[in-house]
Amino acid sequence: MATKNVTDASFQEDVLDSATPVLVDFWADWCGPCKMIAPALEEISEELAGKVTIAKMDIMENPDVPGGLGVQSIPFLVIYKDGKPIAQKLGAARKSELKAWIESAI
Repeated sequence: MATKNVTDASFQEDVLDSATPVLVDFWADWCGPCKMIAPALEEISEELAGKVTIAKMDIMENPDVPGGLGVQSIPFLVIYKDGKPIAQKLGAARKSELKAWIESAI
């Protein structure tokens, strides 16, 4: 299962109402570090399939949710479980760090 694109309109259903934890990657096309971690997040979504959903939200196309959360810097990663944010991480990191952070949170 690859990463899933989430929009302002689908955020409630795809993230907050999800039965499994969801990591939301707030990103933008112009963000170099965002593009750097994208392949790692794709791989992690395959490796942790069924345990966590990796979702991506383009903050330029979907300003409402990131604005409401006060997202000012990207990449900004938030893990939601049972509709609540349980962990967050700002900035790029190596795949091993990202995966360890996700596993410790879920």
